Amino acid sequence: MRRFLSFLALLAILLPITGCGQSAAEKAAATPATLKVWSVFEDRIAFEALMNSYRSVHPNVSFDFRLLRYDEYKDELLQAFARGEGPDIFSLQNTWLGEYQDLITPLPKSLSIPYTKTTGTIKKETVTTLVEEKAITTSELKNNYVDVVADDVIRPYQPDPNKGAEEKIFALPLYVDTLVLYSNTDLLNAANIAEPPTTWQQFQDQVKLITKLDPNGKITQSAAAIGAGVNVERAADILSVLMTQNGVTMEENNRAAFSTQTEDKRMPAAEALRFYTDFANPIKEVYTWNSEMSDSFNAFINNETAFFFGYAYHLPLIKQQAPKLEYRLSALPQIEGGKTVNIANYWVWTVAKATENSKWAWDFIQFAAKEENVKAYLDSALRPTALRGLISEQSENPDLKVFVNQLLTAESWYHGNDAEVAETALISLIDNALTSDLTLESLVKEAQNKVNQTY
Repeated sequence: MRRFLSFLALLAILLPITGCGQSAAEKAAATPATLKVWSVFEDRIAFEALMNSYRSVHPNVSFDFRLLRYDEYKDELLQAFARGEGPDIFSLQNTWLGEYQDLITPLPKSLSIPYTKTTGTIKKETVTTLVEEKAITTSELKNNYVDVVADDVIRPYQPDPNKGAEEKIFALPLYVDTLVLYSNTDLLNAANIAEPPTTWQQFQDQVKLITKLDPNGKITQSAAAIGAGVNVERAADILSVLMTQNGVTMEENNRAAFSTQTEDKRMPAAEALRFYTDFANPIKEVYTWNSEMSDSFNAFINNETAFFFGYAYHLPLIKQQAPKLEYRLSALPQIEGGKTVNIANYWVWTVAKATENSKWAWDFIQFAAKEENVKAYLDSALRPTALRGLISEQSENPDLKVFVNQLLTAESWYHGNDAEVAETALISLIDNALTSDLTLESLVKEAQNKVNQTY
């Protein structure tokens, strides 16, 4: 009996400690976790590099990354969540957060994450510890990111109706894009124009110089893809920023407010709408575009128009589809003597409420968004930063300089629950202004009412 007990004691010393002897940290680090990630318009190579970097720190985490088509994305998301098969992490356009807020679990104050490291020199020992990491706070986000980010991703959170709402971070971006002016160099040279316009007055003047009409008034050479709605990419963004530059408050007290009149009964939004639609009005001097023309992007890459309003995401498309096109990038024109205002358009990353891996999901998003990790992503994907700390460095990049230099004055106004309805309302406003007998003021009020139905 004594020999048997001695054998058991020796066996206990020699056998590795497993099962109940494993620490909580070791269990967490050893437990496999697969994060389902869904996105649209993402640079797969650049994003996969971020996932691989995260796996080098947390090898138990794997990723199931899926890129979906834009036109199917919303339906696929809602159907997947309804079936209980939705992603853990998914991306949203910055104006979509209100629509999906109830399906999101916001960033918690801290995350308990296991880390494994090897210590010792002669005798190596692997040690796993649970680290309680503080998540980025709302004040830190406001300090570290350009202003538009905080305005979009910080939202009230009230899971308990008996307690007051608390401000929470619902998503984080890897980049922020801004609207700029693309110019066809050859067409500007032919019109003896040395520099793209910096003000809207200069823009009008150059449009007159470039536009060519035949004796019947048909456009034979367009100067700018602006004025109509359905065939102008991001027409709602162009109109919105014109309104904002003209002093319009687009949204107030969680309602659309762009039809507000001044004390002298002016409606600045209607003035901006008139300015915009004049470019598609045959009786105006600046007539240069109409709804019968091809879509604005294709018109630009095919030398059919000299000016195109686009984002950084258009850069790789132009390089791919029109590699021989000579073009320049310049800042979005502003109202001379007015406040500088630009517009932002970007995607954010968030975590599904239904996920069982929320700590890993939020930890990865925070990891990906950190300056030391996102920098390589931005360089590879050719996208402007969302972080203040990288603005100076990215300003040296000739492809990104124009976009980056507009980040600190970029705004995003819509925070309702259906961005597509709001955008459609603005595009319809443009097209109705060209065809309807109603006054522009009444059309603006009608569009505002449609937008307010989405709050």
